[in-house]
Amino acid sequence: MDSPFQLDMRAEYGRLAEDIRSTQGRMARIRATAESDDGLIGVTVGGAGELIELWLDPRIYRAPDSAALARDITRTFHRAVERSQEEVMEIVAGFLPADATPETTDLRFDPLLHELDRRRR
Repeated sequence: MDSPFQLDMRAEYGRLAEDIRSTQGRMARIRATAESDDGLIGVTVGGAGELIELWLDPRIYRAPDSAALARDITRTFHRAVERSQEEVMEIVAGFLPADATPETTDLRFDPLLHELDRRRR
């Protein structure tokens, strides 16, 4: 037989898991966009930094420098990822210590959810 404390903890685990799943949903809806300095490249990424869309203005072909184009695409992609991470950190701030940064934080909540679900059973 479960004690009242165990039942309370299971309920708390359930609430926390629900909050985290809701947060994951909000993170999945993030779309962050950045443009290159010259406006010829645009990149949109999702909440996990995954590439959603890449735009290349046809004027990029006026200067056939593939190395420069690759650098500009990469730089623009990184800007979009930084914006995405800023949005993610705003969403998850309530779950993290005040000094948490994207570099010091693992934002994959699946292991935590697995453990919460295990403890709730």
